Amino acid sequence: MELNKEKFWTTIFCDNKIISKVELSNAEEKYKMNYQTMNDDILKESGLFTYERGIHEKFWNRVIFPIMDINNKVIGFGGRVMGDAKPKYLNSPETRLFDKSRNLYGLNIARMSRKPNMIICEGYMDVISMHQAGFNQAVASLGTALTPGHARLLKRYTDNVLITYDSDEAGVKAALRAIPLLKEAGLSTKVINMRPYKDPDEFIKAMGAEAFQERIDNAENSFMYEIGIMLRNYDRGDPESETAFERAVATKLVTFKEKLERDNYLKAVCRQFMIPEDGMRQMVSRLGNREGIIARDSNTAGSQPAAEHKPRKKREDGLRQAEKMLLTWIISDRDIFDKVAQYIKPADFIDPLFSGVAEQIYKQYQTGSISPAVIIADYAESDEHTEVAAMFSADLDDSLNNLEREKTLNDIVIRIKGNSLNDELNKTVDPRRMQEIILEQQKLNQIHISL
Repeated sequence: MELNKEKFWTTIFCDNKIISKVELSNAEEKYKMNYQTMNDDILKESGLFTYERGIHEKFWNRVIFPIMDINNKVIGFGGRVMGDAKPKYLNSPETRLFDKSRNLYGLNIARMSRKPNMIICEGYMDVISMHQAGFNQAVASLGTALTPGHARLLKRYTDNVLITYDSDEAGVKAALRAIPLLKEAGLSTKVINMRPYKDPDEFIKAMGAEAFQERIDNAENSFMYEIGIMLRNYDRGDPESETAFERAVATKLVTFKEKLERDNYLKAVCRQFMIPEDGMRQMVSRLGNREGIIARDSNTAGSQPAAEHKPRKKREDGLRQAEKMLLTWIISDRDIFDKVAQYIKPADFIDPLFSGVAEQIYKQYQTGSISPAVIIADYAESDEHTEVAAMFSADLDDSLNNLEREKTLNDIVIRIKGNSLNDELNKTVDPRRMQEIILEQQKLNQIHISL
């Protein structure tokens, strides 16, 4: 096997210090001496070598960062190039030992920290800079976006997480993706403002540890951070844009299930962004009532005190009944399907069973007529089989006159589409898509299907 015989330098970085800088020569002899007992499959699996035009060390001419698990065992490596070569950073590939979604760089040290929080950042140098400055609770994901596995891993060691991703557009998007994952894991989340610097490494080098601690102390609540980022897409000098912004804020406030928490955030948002509190409270109440999420707020003008909303399960059961009724409707009448399909797609059905049935119905209508037997046969489990079969044998209520049927159909379509848009709005992190969804929500009441 032909090997690269030129001299090169390898620098090994460990425990925040350069521990050795070794000149390596005669790579072929080195290979024979150290790896002659290993076969090529083992070497390839290690991820430490490349096999283009012979065997080469993958991290040649790079500063090496050992990646350790929580037990301080080396499971992989990261390498920063010495010079202008690309890529700037290179990581070991995933192996049986190295699972990027289940490990965080620096966690072996951070988990022992006595700090009341953990700081998550983007790269090795950020972690190292913060540890050197005394912030040994810093960790970083390993060349990948934050995952639910990372969030659950952090939850083992803390209840509070501070996000300090790069302040550029990519860093903002990464923060918006991370926030719901951290919240889902039950973590209280804040965002550190590093402007005008790009990342913690730059900030600490320029301003020092004391200034960085001040930024930690003044970290912004993640929900307020999201609202601030959302605001960038609106012109508050324009009445229409201002209303759209306030509606977007109200839509996010509705997602809080606990009344006390919702009220606290409502007050904070209105105070910080100078929104009339009474108007926002009314808007939140209307949106919540429409979706069946919250009861009308007792402080809303002209309303009577009301108890908290019905349990979420009942709301979901009601929505499920609406989805089932709509499927029965479009199964029974091709003309109604053609009209409904302009507004409702299979993905708009929240229940996975109904979404799957809808997808098959839509495909079959596109090619001709529906074959109930084919669709029913796809559902082998007895409960699902029975429920799907019932849709094809159910009769619509003949007691309703045409006007009543038309109103019922439109109400169902608006409810299903509204719920689908609300779910998408809660999940998306794309500000442009958020604005599009809000505009679609505003047009819901314009939907009218004639029978």
